[in-house]
Amino acid sequence: MARPTEYKSEIADTICRELAEGRSLVSICRDEGMPARSTVYEWLNAGTDGFPDRYARARTRQADAMADDILDIADETSFDTIDGKHGPLPNGEWIMRSKVRIDARKWLMSKLSPKKYGDAKSIDLTSKGERITGFRITDVTDDDSDA
Repeated sequence: MARPTEYKSEIADTICRELAEGRSLVSICRDEGMPARSTVYEWLNAGTDGFPDRYARARTRQADAMADDILDIADETSFDTIDGKHGPLPNGEWIMRSKVRIDARKWLMSKLSPKKYGDAKSIDLTSKGERITGFRITDVTDDDSDA
């Protein structure tokens, strides 16, 4: 069956719904009856039916779904140990893979929803009268934001 190329609201709705659930566009486009990723990008460029706005909102919700995924990954401990000759041993491969999965989601979340999940920045300006004489940009850590 050929992939659809003509814009259809139902397909666009499915794409947005699946993105908001945390799926990647690549995996969605692999599904039967879904367009190629390049077709989705063409639909976004065309701006038909408000699709770009719905797509952007779905991407923001996707970041929230990833936050939930992070909690699930972090809370999954059933594979953290393996049976060793003298008792349980840390399963380093599983633990590192979980860390990579969490880090990948955190990075993508900071790009999809930077105001909510991005690193905060602070800008300090120094002025004399109406003239700015210097500035400094610093990262704000969780400890700094409480102050």
